[in-house]
Amino acid sequence: MRTNWFEDFFHGLALEFWRNAITPQETEQDVNFLETELGLVKGSRVLDIPCGNGRHSLEFAKRGYAMSCIDLSDEFIAEARQSANANGVHLDECIRMDIRDINFQERFDGAFCFGNSFGYLDREANAKFLKNISRSLKPGAKFVVETGLAAESLLPGLQARRWHRFGDIIALSENRYDTLESELHTDYTFIRGGTIECCTAMYSVYTVAELKGLFRTCGLLVTRLYGSRDRNPYNLGNPHLFLTAKKVDAN
Repeated sequence: MRTNWFEDFFHGLALEFWRNAITPQETEQDVNFLETELGLVKGSRVLDIPCGNGRHSLEFAKRGYAMSCIDLSDEFIAEARQSANANGVHLDECIRMDIRDINFQERFDGAFCFGNSFGYLDREANAKFLKNISRSLKPGAKFVVETGLAAESLLPGLQARRWHRFGDIIALSENRYDTLESELHTDYTFIRGGTIECCTAMYSVYTVAELKGLFRTCGLLVTRLYGSRDRNPYNLGNPHLFLTAKKVDAN
């Protein structure tokens, strides 16, 4: 049964592991890509959703953009605010909110959703989220998604069990793919010293064609597909999909 697993997942060792896995260089590379792909000019208003600990928003704000950050995790939102204050960076908004509940009207010059976050929701909720994103964007503005959960990325090399280590945290991920629902269920075990924490995540999996169709019905026309931040063409087996969509007239 599908649950809102993400409401309780992001705390403790799961967050520590995530922090260790990301380098400042990767964040800078992401923002370089997004800055160009979104077609932004200095002062543009940009939506980072979900923002995690605000690493992308902080870098964007340093470059002169007006950032709105939204995430459901109390811990992440607090960290984003603290980092902004500590570094003298201004974030226009830093809000704890379910991404399904956003209600903006043509406010943003661009938006992005990075880190596999799009797959967290079920299919009905994903459609609601995309419609809300479309409503939030100014006409012609772009929305960029980065994910490793497209079927063409995930399924060719899916392993039943994988070990990962970043810093002093070891993680075991055990995967089960539900073919009937096109969902990936992953059981995580995080270990640091004598501390062990377990949790389960469930991800919706779409083919690229399904994504294009879903985005279009929600008022977003997919214009570009890349297999890397370097804008290499997206091909079967690429670990990540970078998808750019443009808000189009509902008519």
